[in-house]
This record gives sequence, structure tokens and C-alpha cells, in this order.
Amino acid sequence: HMKSDLQRFGEGVQGHIRVFANTTAVTEFMPEVLATFLAGHPQVDVDLQERLTSEIVRGVLDGTTDLGIVSGAVDADGLETHHFSTDRLILAVAPGHPLAARASVCFADMLDYDYIGLHEGSTLQTFVNGLMRNVRHRLHIRVQVSNFESVCRMVEAGVGIGIVPESAALRHSRTMKIVAKPLDESWALRERYVLTRRGDSLPSFTQALIDTIMAHPGHLKSRG
Repeated sequence: HMKSDLQRFGEGVQGHIRVFANTTAVTEFMPEVLATFLAGHPQVDVDLQERLTSEIVRGVLDGTTDLGIVSGAVDADGLETHHFSTDRLILAVAPGHPLAARASVCFADMLDYDYIGLHEGSTLQTFVNGLMRNVRHRLHIRVQVSNFESVCRMVEAGVGIGIVPESAALRHSRTMKIVAKPLDESWALRERYVLTRRGDSLPSFTQALIDTIMAHPGHLKSRG
């Protein structure tokens, strides 16, 4: 990393930011955030990597990454947490699916149906795997795919049902025949945070990236 960074500095790059983020951040809003940020900071490079929450927290604490982006509760010891939005998980189903008629759905309601999962190692799939361990009952994971668009396409085709962020469901429902059902579970509503190491003095361009994340208009804001 140091050799690569020094080479880029020799080419005129003035800064480099490493970011560890969860699946939703990498696929749903960081592309737009980075487009805005990099347009205003052409001499800064960003290394964005998808990681599990535990790896994100550890990376921020040990300095492997400059910033972390997570959803849900984290052990904040040694961390500065910057809240910027709320992440709501929903269940995507096909219009004719038995669960489509429900006002809302519990996790237990899903267990009898084929499920479309994300690839192993993704933050959301790891979270769903934890839910299955808690209820001691496994979903029948029919197919595993690499992104939320593929989940929604599989749902539309009637292959199964899938948990996705509300932002992804709203975006893909414009071009796909899917129904977004609220999840009647406390874990479905998750706060999003940018993590930095407590006591660190951040370069101005790193703070500018945090400010861009906080101001991004595409985020779902807290209700009530």
C-alpha cells in the first residue's frame, strides 16, 4: 500500500483515503457520493472495500482503514461515530406471492419459502445467517447472487423472496415487478454511521468525504 501511495503522490495525487464499508454502502449510495466528492477533489484517490462489520470496526481501530461505514449497533469503544441516516430492510416478493397480501411480514413468516441470498461474506448475508442461528431454523437459500439488483430480478422471476434495503427496492421497483413488504422486526430499522478512530486528526480531504456522505440527498432519513 505504501509503495502504491508513494507512486501516486509522485504523479501529483495529494491525498488517499481508504474506506471499509458494508454491502449497502458499497452498492447503494457510495457510487453517487464518490462521484460528487471526486469531482470536487480531483487530486484525491479513494480505495473502497466491502467488508464485514467486525472487520470494519477492527480496521478503523488498528488504522488499516481511514473510515468505516456500518449499519446497526457497534461497540463504539475507541471510535468516533457519525450518524448520517437510517437503513430500513424490507422483504421483496413477487406480486403473486402468498406474502404479498400481508400488511407486514415477520422473519418467522419467511421460513417456509425459497430465499434469494447474497454471496457469502457480504454484510447482509452474514446478518441473515445470524438470524437463522438465533431462531435455530434455516431458510432454504435457493440461489445466492452478488448484488441487490440480482436479488430483485430473481424475486421478479418467482425464484424466491429476498431481504434488501428499502432504497434498493424502491429503485428497482421502477423497472421490475416486485412488491416491498415491511418487516415487523426491530432489527429491520438500522442506524448508519461513519466510523473514525477516536482522537485522530483527520486531513481536510478526509473530513470533506465525511461531509459529502452526511449531505448525500439519496439517504433515507429517520422517520418521526
